[in-house]
Amino acid sequence: MKAPIAQGAGLVVLLALLVALPWIAPFFYLFVATQILILGLFAVSFNLVFGYTGMLSFGHAAFFGTGAYATAMLLQSLQWPLLACLAVSFVAGTVLALVIGYFCVRLDEVYFAMLTLAFGMLVYGVAHQWRSVTNGSDGISGFSVQSLGLGLHLPLGNPSVYYHVVLAIVVVAAFVLHRICGSSFGLILRAIRQNPERVTFCGVNIRLYRLAAFTIAGGFAGLAGGLMAPFLRIASPDLAHWSMSAEPILMTILGGSSYFLGPFLGSAIFVLLETWITSLTEAWMLFLGIILALMVMFFRRGVLGTLLDWVARVSGKRA
Repeated sequence: MKAPIAQGAGLVVLLALLVALPWIAPFFYLFVATQILILGLFAVSFNLVFGYTGMLSFGHAAFFGTGAYATAMLLQSLQWPLLACLAVSFVAGTVLALVIGYFCVRLDEVYFAMLTLAFGMLVYGVAHQWRSVTNGSDGISGFSVQSLGLGLHLPLGNPSVYYHVVLAIVVVAAFVLHRICGSSFGLILRAIRQNPERVTFCGVNIRLYRLAAFTIAGGFAGLAGGLMAPFLRIASPDLAHWSMSAEPILMTILGGSSYFLGPFLGSAIFVLLETWITSLTEAWMLFLGIILALMVMFFRRGVLGTLLDWVARVSGKRA
């Protein structure tokens, strides 16, 4: 009983610190924290496919970019409230994931990974070439967020206000994803990851469950993309590129794919390291790659998993 209580207390303290961040941290770190939250949601959505279902997707940025474009287009053309734009981004990511997943979940392992990569680059190609709609490589910019919706009139142009909006939406989305992962549906996904043949023998349609997980993950990735567009003030093809798909993979492995909050920790480590190293050298990609490779090598269960194992060993010795 002590462990769950301690974990709950830790989460409450963490949320309190995140809420108070605009008043206790320099202004620059507010932008960094907003980016961590959005990419953390992106990585957690990916982990539903990877960590829980055992499918490695190289095209997850397709849904992220689609969500970003959906929000940017609606804000630019119709000036919709932000919450309505985010709802459309979620639906757009869900529908695209359903279509792509229908073809991809029929394959396993490397074939699944390569097909998701192909579809991801197809979406990137459409965003890059369809200039009449997406404005090509220039992306969609010059939009502003007029209102949040639900009758709430907040100055979303204020970074601290937008940070709190992102925090609230990410917390709610993470809670929903956590409930999904902890449900009977999530347990079946874990069983599929561990032994798909045995689950099939039990009469479970694993393709249907894989498609459902892929579709749900695409919806939440679209939501994350919808939050990223107003943050960056632009929706560009780079948000759908295969290199963007590599970020949630790295964040998930870095934080720990076996733990729900692992991708959030991985997102924080990745963004903070990138921010720190880019301020020191122009060859930041080289040094960032070396540091991340070492961390992955020495933290075999991810940073969160390794830390929890260390705490368990210390507690066991004291007992």
